[in-house]
Amino acid sequence: MFDAVPPAETQPEEPVDPIGLFVTRPQDGEVTAGGNITFTAKVAGESLLKKPSMKWFKGKWMDLASKVGKHLQLHDSYDRNNKVYTFEMEIIEANMTFAGGYRCEVSSKDKFDSSNFNLIVNGKMNSFFLLLHSTEGLDESGELNFSALLKKRGDGKSDSQPDVDVWEILRKAPPSEYEKIAFQYGITDLRGMLKRLKRIKKEEKKSTAFLKKLDPAYQVDKGQKIKLMVEVANPDADVKWLKNGQEIQVSGRYIFEAIGNKRILTINHCSLADDAAYECVVAEEKSFTELFVKEPPILITHPLEDQMVMVGERVEFECEVSEEGATVKWEKDGVELTREETFKYRFKKDGKKQYLIINESTKEDSGHYTVKTNGGVSVAELIVQGKLKARDQAVFKCEVSDENVKGIWLKNGKEVVPDERIKISHIGRIHKLTIEDVTPGDEADYSFIPQGFAYNLSAKLQFLEPPKIHLDCLGQSPDTIVVVAENKLRLDVPISGDPTPTVIWQKVNKLLFESEGRVRVEKHEDHCVFIIEGAEKEDEGVYRVTVKNPVGEDKADITVKVIDVPDPPEAPKISNIGEDYCTVQWQPPTYDGGQPVLGYILERKKKKSYRWMRLNFDLLKELTYEAKRMIEGVVYEMRIYAVNSIGMSRPSPASQPFMPIAPPSEPTHFTVEDVSDTTVALKWRPPERIGAGGLDGYIVEYCKDGSSEWTPALPGLTERTTALIKDLVTGDKLYFRVKAINLAGESGAAIIKEPITVQEIMQRPKIWLPRHLRQTLVKKVGETINIMIPFQGKPRPKISWMKDGQTLDSKDVGIRNSNTDTILFIRKAELHHSGAYEVTLQIENMTDTVAITIQIIDKPGPPQNIKLADVWGFNVALEWTPPQDDGNAQILGYTVQKADKKTMEWYTVYDHYRRTNCVVSDLIMGNEYFFRVFSENLCGLSETAATTKNPAYIQKTEQHRRNESKGRQTKSISQQLPQATPMM
Repeated sequence: MFDAVPPAETQPEEPVDPIGLFVTRPQDGEVTAGGNITFTAKVAGESLLKKPSMKWFKGKWMDLASKVGKHLQLHDSYDRNNKVYTFEMEIIEANMTFAGGYRCEVSSKDKFDSSNFNLIVNGKMNSFFLLLHSTEGLDESGELNFSALLKKRGDGKSDSQPDVDVWEILRKAPPSEYEKIAFQYGITDLRGMLKRLKRIKKEEKKSTAFLKKLDPAYQVDKGQKIKLMVEVANPDADVKWLKNGQEIQVSGRYIFEAIGNKRILTINHCSLADDAAYECVVAEEKSFTELFVKEPPILITHPLEDQMVMVGERVEFECEVSEEGATVKWEKDGVELTREETFKYRFKKDGKKQYLIINESTKEDSGHYTVKTNGGVSVAELIVQGKLKARDQAVFKCEVSDENVKGIWLKNGKEVVPDERIKISHIGRIHKLTIEDVTPGDEADYSFIPQGFAYNLSAKLQFLEPPKIHLDCLGQSPDTIVVVAENKLRLDVPISGDPTPTVIWQKVNKLLFESEGRVRVEKHEDHCVFIIEGAEKEDEGVYRVTVKNPVGEDKADITVKVIDVPDPPEAPKISNIGEDYCTVQWQPPTYDGGQPVLGYILERKKKKSYRWMRLNFDLLKELTYEAKRMIEGVVYEMRIYAVNSIGMSRPSPASQPFMPIAPPSEPTHFTVEDVSDTTVALKWRPPERIGAGGLDGYIVEYCKDGSSEWTPALPGLTERTTALIKDLVTGDKLYFRVKAINLAGESGAAIIKEPITVQEIMQRPKIWLPRHLRQTLVKKVGETINIMIPFQGKPRPKISWMKDGQTLDSKDVGIRNSNTDTILFIRKAELHHSGAYEVTLQIENMTDTVAITIQIIDKPGPPQNIKLADVWGFNVALEWTPPQDDGNAQILGYTVQKADKKTMEWYTVYDHYRRTNCVVSDLIMGNEYFFRVFSENLCGLSETAATTKNPAYIQKTEQHRRNESKGRQTKSISQQLPQATPMM
């Protein structure tokens, strides 16, 4: 007998479980063979209405409630003060076969929780049994073989790996090995690392600033610290450390050190964010390196467990690793399982837990399954056994080590009593239990207990029942379920079958997966649930549910119809626009939502507004509507809603903007201005009321006397208020009318009531001379002359111009004539253009003549013969004669100026002076003066002036000379007197 390891209950309890029902979960235990161990689970009872149900399992399926006896005891108690339920499983005199994985499940009404734990039994076992090993649980004779219960556990411990330089391995490895190395050494960014390898610079020339540079690359484990060190030539040199080109600031994680010539950067607690390029900068020189942060190996903290299932059951392998979201590889019998096989296998990650799921197992799925990380491997065996059908024979057999060993067979813990159907035999070392014509009542857990030994082996017998779908509509036409769009549809479909059948939902050969997407299914033991979250139109169709197990399968079709509000109609069209009304037209929506359209709702808004106003409160049954009470000149938009029994559709797009407007009133004062043998000239005034639509133009039409057909007189619209109708037939009698046009249409017509005969009318020539031309027209040289003289006369008169009795030269003067006026045009007037002009109109023997006088003027020339007539005292007398050239205009006066000979600055003495002589006074004695005179007419002063040749000298008087002499003497005496000395 070996000493037992202390019971598990004496071990320290783990912290309170933050989620689930457990307060304390069972912990992994270790015991030597023959020792005792107790596993304890505590459940919070504060939120439970009654005592929860606790089940203990070995492996995935062996219920230990039927194994209670000499070596296994189950206990429970309740602490009323703390409201905690305590459940205990005690293993007595453990042996090697008790080692393995265990599970406890607690449930209470709608709450459920479970916990896994392991038992390790140390020491050698004196085996009582030699079990038959087989990869198949069911042999050809239909016998269940207990050898399938053997456990072949994978060791979840990882082998220690030597410290390696990943950079060096990647440098030397061929590209085909990159992916394998990345998985083996936990490289998460292989592509980025390869790019950085290429960027590592070759050995540079000898540096003047550095005695020793950084190595090309460093690597460090995640969470560890590393020191990057350089040696500089100047011990007083300052350095900068850069990370990915950005300067590193001192912090708790980054520490800078300067020890003599050494400069050290220490990085504490390295993370993946520190995986980067680093530089050390001294003056203009740099030293580069790459730091690779290596993640620690991924360890398998909870290994896989062997499993035995029946054909068609769901298999779930579970293991736990040391890092969340770690990358693992799954293999079956040494062959990797890939993502392309997801129809058969499903891979799932949940935090640190990794799952391999087989939804519907077959015998071919039996084998050894392996999960691998870069730091560990775990192997588990899957055994898939066949199931028994009615009237089959079930045979249980067990081989023991000694043929003299006897034992008993148990069914759910009770001894099996043989009868006509149940036979028990013992031949040599083989103990066999045979059940003929298996019935549902034979389904149970069967165990064989050798007499005198604390050991038993168990197997489960299941009875198969064909699957069945229980729907009221089966046998009739496919059931139709109607659901309103955006609502939730939940359909519970009862099913039966043993073993629990596999449920498959599909729509048009598309599988619907559990808990995936908006349309999904939920699977339970006795029913399945079909769910559509927020039903949409595309969810319509026939859904097929298929249930199957090894006995058979059943199918049912369910038709889902989604009804919704209608689609929005297309944008309405606006027509027949008036002053305050319009007609709105629209088409039905393309999709009525599966329900008939009951009517429509119309809304209107101003274009610059955001507020829509409803126009009808009762649904509109027709597809047209006349909207009224709008404001002329305001731009509006319309939109429409369709309504069915479900509700109102979204609004249609807005109509094209439109403006309620009325046509203008008819033009006014419509008259005939002129008539010739082939033309008629018309004129009119704009309408009195134009309106908000403005005015686009006018349309002119004519109609022959005796006819009712109106013909357009002009091509298109005219914006003028006059029109000349050409190419008419002489002698025709015509009616004329004119209409104003805008966006709203045509106005009423203005009509000339009496017909107009297309025929020239004789009219005497008459010149209408403008009032300003009845006097002499005065212009300056260089100005433009443009004289327009209107006239009348029919037919068009002959026009002639004369100047001073001579015919005008057309090269010097431009003349343009029209039907109603004649124009004389001189671009740049000259003096010779002055004179008397005559215009003559002549029609046959009738004439009319008018005369026009034009005077072209220029600046005059300077005066002549200027002289100094006399000089006395402070005065000078001047005389001159008028200029020779008066500029073809009367001399209006003269401007007289003087200038001191010393400065020659000219000052005006007289302006607009009309005489030809003058006296200049107030001159200064002793000075000499020059004088000049400008002549002036309507054009201004002459360009030059007449100037005196000699200056006029203003002589000094005798008294003035004596006063000057006395002043000079006084000044000389004052300069000779001695200076006065101030008294002390």
